[in-house]
Amino acid sequence: MSSNIRVKNIYYMLSYACQNLKEVGFKNIEYEDFENIHDLLAAILIKGVSSQIKRGLNKDYISYSENLSSLKGKIDISNSIKQQTLKSKKMICRYDIFFEDTLHNQILKTTMMLLLRHGDLNQHNKKSILKLLLYFSNIKDIHPFRINWSAVNYHRNNATYKMLVDICHLIINGMLLSTTDGKYKMSQFIDDQHMHRLYEKFVLGYYVREYPVLSASASYINWNLEDGADKLHLPVMKSDVTLTKGNKTIIIDTKYYGRTMQHNSLYNSTSIISSNLYQIYTYVKNKDVKNTGNVMGVLLYAKTDEEITPDNDYVIGGNQISVKTLDLSGIWEEIKAQLDNIVLYFIK
Repeated sequence: MSSNIRVKNIYYMLSYACQNLKEVGFKNIEYEDFENIHDLLAAILIKGVSSQIKRGLNKDYISYSENLSSLKGKIDISNSIKQQTLKSKKMICRYDIFFEDTLHNQILKTTMMLLLRHGDLNQHNKKSILKLLLYFSNIKDIHPFRINWSAVNYHRNNATYKMLVDICHLIINGMLLSTTDGKYKMSQFIDDQHMHRLYEKFVLGYYVREYPVLSASASYINWNLEDGADKLHLPVMKSDVTLTKGNKTIIIDTKYYGRTMQHNSLYNSTSIISSNLYQIYTYVKNKDVKNTGNVMGVLLYAKTDEEITPDNDYVIGGNQISVKTLDLSGIWEEIKAQLDNIVLYFIK
């Protein structure tokens, strides 16, 4: 599906999903034209890494273990005895060095090298990455499919890496492919799994930034149980987007699927996918505890190649349920208008 999305729209989606992309240093990217997604992501990394180098590459204490003839740090007595290093008048020492060879920097270097070697980049971006890599000469590159992403953590001194590492994660896990002979190639589009996550974060980020008067979040919904009822074994309900203003609420369930409709061959009919409709209806009715009708549900699909795409409004059980389709291959102004139309519910 993502192969049909305009490259510029990928930028807009990323700019809302990754709030840092709206910083001054990235603003010019919005006005550039990109022939492919590789050049777009490379341009974002080039801007971000350049800014990080100006701030200084993050350093951390890196632990080393080495067989030495003179004391450095602490002696690893257990391993020194096991390996009988004392016979050669040496000992295994453990010590820390405050160094820039951190996991964050290794991920940046690895991703830039992958783009350089396997990405479809223009000459300007290739030269820019080569210049940046000179600052990473003391940093190891790592196997892209063995990166321990759960070990990446952030604190005050490295918080500026968050957006850059997220872009690297998208490139490596959403676009990098391995061939049968163990080499790599870069897909021309982001896989559907990562596009689904980006789509979800984009829609939430859009309302957070463009509608500060609304309370926008991905919030949990409690089951509307009878007093004293046990909720053991009930699944957790969490919305992709919940918008609230006063006594009105909109719950949006984003769907980035290969299809938006289901076909019944027995009756030769096409309809909205049942499970999706049941899900949003369940969210709405459990949120609207007092049956006020002030909770609205929206199924927001990304447009597919299907001939029939949903654009419907229903009132079911006293609550409005809308099924809409967002055409990510269209011009940005139209996408923005569709998202804006959803919140008109608050002023009806």
